[in-house]
Amino acid sequence: MSRDGSPLTLFEALPPNVLALSKEADRAAKTGHPDYLPAVLCQVGLPRSPTDGRTFERTSGNVSLQVEAGKVWDGKSWQQQPIPYGVRPRLALVHITTQAIRTNSRTVDVGGSVNAFLTELGLDNGGKAYGQMRQQMTALAACTLRLGRVDTRTIGGVERDFAVTLEAKPFRQFEAWIDSSGSQPSLWPTEVELTQEFFDSIRESAVPLEHRALAQLSHSALALDLYTWLAHRLHRVRKSGSRISWAALQEQFGTEYKDRKPFKLQFRKRLREALAAYPAAKVEEIDGGIMLHASPPPIPRTRAVVRKLPKP
Repeated sequence: MSRDGSPLTLFEALPPNVLALSKEADRAAKTGHPDYLPAVLCQVGLPRSPTDGRTFERTSGNVSLQVEAGKVWDGKSWQQQPIPYGVRPRLALVHITTQAIRTNSRTVDVGGSVNAFLTELGLDNGGKAYGQMRQQMTALAACTLRLGRVDTRTIGGVERDFAVTLEAKPFRQFEAWIDSSGSQPSLWPTEVELTQEFFDSIRESAVPLEHRALAQLSHSALALDLYTWLAHRLHRVRKSGSRISWAALQEQFGTEYKDRKPFKLQFRKRLREALAAYPAAKVEEIDGGIMLHASPPPIPRTRAVVRKLPKP
């Protein structure tokens, strides 16, 4: 709950300093139009590989994300979906967030537009790959996100910590064309309608990303995660820098790894790729982890803009 007793929205559950610096920003004409991703998903993201079970959790500092697999109606019965994973649902979320912001609408086409967006980024979306995209889009539409964080409040002159849990389902409605030509009905996603809370959160706190960088990193979910994290994080780092241990990095990015050594090898490789796509980023490896240095964001901010829905 917020201080006035009203429910927290997705962006209000983030620390205030993140909100202030994560407002949607216009860019100069020479930089073109950015893509966007919700700020919280730049900090804690979806799984990168298939996950057993119905829930997946990822934690960064005092913020934790739980993804729960859901069900969709195929016209005859409720079908259990897996947890979305990998590159495609990440980029689909970028596309959906970007389109919602650009059109100022909670309703977004996810049929041909998502496929065209991914093809533009260099992903193969024909044949089997398109079927995989369809499955991941359906899984994404069915899932529920829960955000947990620790909120410190002053009560009676005493600071107290409160554990906050926020339900953050992205989509209020999901529409799909029913293909009954096979032995079992299949769904072809056509349109999603964002929940008002999720829509408000991306208008307030979506992080602008460079389209070229997304295309450059579209081969690796971890490289994308590192790029979006750095885009969200580096311009908020203090002049003295920020040390992050390997243990903290593995908690945030490597829960899929049981051992530290293979995680470090993969992290270093994908970090090099992310830094190549974000040349202004200042990151160095130090004993026991990495050091983040204050860096300009990949998309220069000119002024904060919060778009309002037109009055009916």
